[in-house]
Amino acid sequence: MDQQKQISILKELLRQIDAGANADAGVQYKVPSSIYADRELAAQEWEQFYKNHPQMIGLSGDLPEPNSFLTLNDFGVPIIATRDKDGRFRAFVNACRHRATRVESAPRGKRKLFVCPFHAWSYSSSGELVAIADESDFGPVDKSCRGLIELPAVEAAGLLFVHPQPDGDLDVEALLSKPLLNELSSIGFDTVVYGAEKTIDKNLNWKLANDTFGETYHFQKLHKDTLGQLFIGNNTHLEEFGRHHRFTTANLAIHEMRKLPEEDWQIQFATFVGYHLFPNIQMFWTGDTVSLVRIYPDVDNPGRSISHVSIYFTPEAYQNAIAMDDDAREQAVKDTYKFEEGATRSPSIEASLEVFTSTIEYEDYVMGEYQQQAAESGLAGEAIFGRNEPVLHHFHRSYRDAMGLPHFETVE
Repeated sequence: MDQQKQISILKELLRQIDAGANADAGVQYKVPSSIYADRELAAQEWEQFYKNHPQMIGLSGDLPEPNSFLTLNDFGVPIIATRDKDGRFRAFVNACRHRATRVESAPRGKRKLFVCPFHAWSYSSSGELVAIADESDFGPVDKSCRGLIELPAVEAAGLLFVHPQPDGDLDVEALLSKPLLNELSSIGFDTVVYGAEKTIDKNLNWKLANDTFGETYHFQKLHKDTLGQLFIGNNTHLEEFGRHHRFTTANLAIHEMRKLPEEDWQIQFATFVGYHLFPNIQMFWTGDTVSLVRIYPDVDNPGRSISHVSIYFTPEAYQNAIAMDDDAREQAVKDTYKFEEGATRSPSIEASLEVFTSTIEYEDYVMGEYQQQAAESGLAGEAIFGRNEPVLHHFHRSYRDAMGLPHFETVE
């Protein structure tokens, strides 16, 4: 990220902290609770945002070398993503061209050949059908016409995008905007190494899960014993990139920036830098680590969502993390929310996941489940997005624009 941009963001956060004030969106919105429980609306979202919309499925580090692969089935199409033998990112429907069973069930790994477990038809990492078991008995097949069905796939700025439809349009620069794509490229997401993942399956609408990451007003209330031990809370810098945005908030180390000349300020050590890629991606950069959250609805139940969390590390941090002994790993988890002024700690895999367990799963998403129950009762009326919650304003404005819905009414 450009140094002047970092300085500008950090100065604004310090201004808010010194003034005891948050960002001011200038307006409050009335939010009907029904948007989290409406089945007809949920069906429209599924078609528009998942089945027929480009999907970010991971980072380059998920496919670290030729013949590595990744499988997923989160948005209506079973997918196998590969880095073929020439290093190119590819994506295919994970279905054999004989009888359409899944050719690969492992979540990730490395294979030169994918062999269907049903009848042993075999495919390369480039999707070609290369062998048919007992072909003389089966009968002739033109293998050149029976490879895995390929999907549009683009790797850009270290991000992996797939369109779920073979004829779908996937223009990443148009999707993200050139300024955002350039900024993401400057950070080095293409160099990070996959470390670990977890799935959070909860009874809350996907938009409520998304809302979790949209304000810091609650940090010193709900998270006073967890993330609130590291982050100041109630301060926000927001920059919009069309329907996407960057959301930054300060941790306690921001005060150390006051001691340094501005040319030495480093935003990744004094904040988390969060990117929301519309509609369902949250990605957080904190220097040595990147946390990716992919949020999906349950197509049959608007009151349930699945969040896939992946943790990535810089190569050096990853080597340090896997070199930790059991005692060091245990201590790192205990120290997850411990702040020591001027101290630097090598991140651990377990501690990085702990944040998403104790803060997100057991605090934020529990609040979301309560909100979901109220929404489904039909008696909750309307919520309010405050002036100090501009990130929520932006997501829901973008969402309603994309759905062709009017913006929320303001509180007079």
